[in-house]
Amino acid sequence: MNRTATASHTHANGQRSHLRRTIALARRRRRSLGPRTPLPLGAVLADAVAATVGSWRFIMVQSGLIIAWMTGNVLSGGGAWDPYPFILLNLLLSFQAAYTAPVIMMSQNRQSEVDRDRALADYQVNIRAEAEIARLHEKIDLMREQQLLEVTQLLKAALTRIEALEGRGTPA
Repeated sequence: MNRTATASHTHANGQRSHLRRTIALARRRRRSLGPRTPLPLGAVLADAVAATVGSWRFIMVQSGLIIAWMTGNVLSGGGAWDPYPFILLNLLLSFQAAYTAPVIMMSQNRQSEVDRDRALADYQVNIRAEAEIARLHEKIDLMREQQLLEVTQLLKAALTRIEALEGRGTPA
């Protein structure tokens, strides 16, 4: 193997090693994107409430309970625990709305913080990728320049030989 091929082989091994280290670093960063410390109880509860209230199951169960409440009160006649305007039901639903909305907002705020952190991590990865691509472009340009220089030198050497051969064959 000539010196150029050996240097090229060594350089390629170095690039592969660098690529492996970069991939390992990216994997470690991806794993660390989750919360580094356990979430406080309030955040866990807010997420649980938001997940429960924001489901079709909750809507169906709540609709069934409201229909049962209204039907039970209408059919019980004079012994209804919450007669027709359903003031107690209205109070319970207002109470639920008053507490559910802020809890959902807390969960959304926490989720937006997580999203911001992930967006920042993605941005940093993109910046590094862009820099790596620029370095690769520079390397490719350098390789093309070296190849052109080698071809030019080979052409000059061939031209010199041709001229020398023509000079020998021509009587002086």
